[in-house]
Amino acid sequence: MKKSRAVVSLIVFVLILGLLGYTAVFGVGSDRSGSASSIKLGLDLAGGVSITYQVVGDEEPSAEDMSDTIYKLQQRVDAYSTEAQVYQEGSDRINIEIPGVSDANVILEELGKPGSLYFISETDSEGNLNYDLSYQADDDGMISAAYELTKTLEELQEDGSIVLSGTEVESAQAKTQQDSMGNLEYVVSLSFNEEGTEAFAEATTKAYANGETIAIYYDDEFVSVPNVQAAITDGNAVITGQSSAAEAEQLASTIRIGGLKLELEELRSNVVGAQLGSAAIESSLIAAAVGFALVAVFMIGVYYICGLAASLALVLYMELMIILLYAFEATLTLPGIAGIILGVGMAVDANVIIFARIREELATGKTVQSAVKIGFSKALSAILDGNITTFIAAVVLYFMGSGTIKGFSITLMLGIVLSMFTALVVTRFLIRIFYGLGIQGEKAYGVGKERKTIPFLSKRYVFFGLSAAVILAGFVVMGINQSQMGMPLNYSLDFVGGTSTTMTLNEDMSLEEIDAQIVPYVEEITGDGNVQTTKVAGSNQVIIKTRTLNVEEREEFAELMVSQFGVDESSITAETISATISSEMQADAVKAIIVAAVLMLLYIWFRFKDIRFGASSVIALLHDVFVVLAFYAVARVSVGSTFIACMLTIVGYSINATIVIFDRIRENLRGMKKKEDLQEMVNASISQTLSRSIFTSLTTFFMVAALEVFGVSSIREFALPLMVGIICGTYSSICLTGALWFVFRTKFVKKKK
Repeated sequence: MKKSRAVVSLIVFVLILGLLGYTAVFGVGSDRSGSASSIKLGLDLAGGVSITYQVVGDEEPSAEDMSDTIYKLQQRVDAYSTEAQVYQEGSDRINIEIPGVSDANVILEELGKPGSLYFISETDSEGNLNYDLSYQADDDGMISAAYELTKTLEELQEDGSIVLSGTEVESAQAKTQQDSMGNLEYVVSLSFNEEGTEAFAEATTKAYANGETIAIYYDDEFVSVPNVQAAITDGNAVITGQSSAAEAEQLASTIRIGGLKLELEELRSNVVGAQLGSAAIESSLIAAAVGFALVAVFMIGVYYICGLAASLALVLYMELMIILLYAFEATLTLPGIAGIILGVGMAVDANVIIFARIREELATGKTVQSAVKIGFSKALSAILDGNITTFIAAVVLYFMGSGTIKGFSITLMLGIVLSMFTALVVTRFLIRIFYGLGIQGEKAYGVGKERKTIPFLSKRYVFFGLSAAVILAGFVVMGINQSQMGMPLNYSLDFVGGTSTTMTLNEDMSLEEIDAQIVPYVEEITGDGNVQTTKVAGSNQVIIKTRTLNVEEREEFAELMVSQFGVDESSITAETISATISSEMQADAVKAIIVAAVLMLLYIWFRFKDIRFGASSVIALLHDVFVVLAFYAVARVSVGSTFIACMLTIVGYSINATIVIFDRIRENLRGMKKKEDLQEMVNASISQTLSRSIFTSLTTFFMVAALEVFGVSSIREFALPLMVGIICGTYSSICLTGALWFVFRTKFVKKKK
């Protein structure tokens, strides 16, 4: 690149960086679209809408029906935000908390009345119409058609005209298919349970014979009145006639929420403040700035011009991440921040892999231009394999997970794509610019030094024994915790539920003031630091969630608030609440992680042509998870919604580090002579990638450590185990994965064909 062209290119890049930076910070337009302030934040960071539903009817609902209803509602409200929470309050109430929303009425209108959907035949057994078509004119004289019931729902129920209810619908999905003319049309696909299949078969047989319709009636409105074109006996139906994908999805969503086992009615709705308070956002921003500055200083100090290029590329990475989070309408919470941190770590990792390769080529006497070209080429396979493996896991987590797992996977997928783009395209472009500006000396790029091979494998059984001892100790501590405290880990309200106490304070206190003045008294009563506080917007009402309180503790809590803070006792109410992470959501998470691990194993097997690479990777992942689990047990760190995100971050981070070492083993294996020692080759491969393993860990550690130092207590509870996971992931990659592969390679030799 000529100097004049390099100057112009640098100016253009700086202008683009400035423009994107302005958009990321200040946004565009009056609504500040695209800026950091316009990104949707979760309940923990920004608050949202809280709605409480009451089960309709005099009989107390069963635990099974409540659980099923909560799970289906969770799937419904995920459309508003992946961070929405649904949990049980008392015996017959369900709470829904949706972040990033400030109008409860809009949500209530869109949700309607859950559990009140019916399929109604056009005529009764005597041939009388159950609904008829009428036409109405609006104020502008526009005529519209609408159906109206000719009977009450009670009458329709009595004469058998309600052929089945929404509870007999197993699934409702918006899909596309080709019509008879070969054109694409939007439809809703339905499937029924055994009872529904039988009832629908009978109803459609009658309707088809008489040329009638079957109406779908929900929340006092007709949502669809499709013609019956055949007798449907297999329990699967398709509703045609939707004009768009959005209309099909809306109908499918309506049928799903109308298919709840329980009918619900609104009890109350509020707009609630952030659970972590404004201090959490401020401290997170400070931590991000400090962490990023440390990473930039480290990269420049170690890799010189290449480090400067990488730092500028990382600035672009962060700007694009902010803009894309807004564009994809992602909801950012602590787990989402975890995904971003992992993305930054992977972006740095890709650069470090490249720079290490460039230095190796310079050490062989190649020119800077040649070394840069070869360095990027040789680093490509490790970068692609590491990122694709993690991306596979992120995709699985998105489609199979729910709640916070989806939020984590979205930021992780965005981070992976951006990290590859900035490392492989932007960093390379900037290095070319700096070279074109005249910075062409080898010293400016760093020349690799020949490193002595460290005999890691000679200590492999020591490493195996140490890891086994730590994991075993963790299980022992969990057993002790189970016997002494009834739980192996310090599960938070997210996993085990607790007591929600609502009260009205005499004065308007900020969340920070509540945490400082009231929460310590609450912790003294409960003997537990796991306390969540929320404020109802526009009022002095406060909601404090704790572990489950017995009658004496509830009375002591109420007396404390009356005597110490002058709260009117009549304003204090306490209800038992269920876990916000239901057993179904936990099961979804476990299934997603298992499927992700299997697919990662298969991908590594496919890429490395050796199942022993994949097996070693998975064992190392399990090792990291169990070690961090042991830390949670020993340190009694609260296990909440961030626990899953923490574990997923560690898995993603660990697999990426492992791939780099395996890539070098694969490369050295190809060039290894028959007389060379396999153990020596593995030791050399680990030693050659050692600086990359350590430097990447340090840069990621800087980001997380900044959260630990500057974050509020809940953020620190998330950062601390993540720091342990980074250290553990580095250890397992360096000390275990190569050793495991070597053991498998020597013990399980491939049979010659």
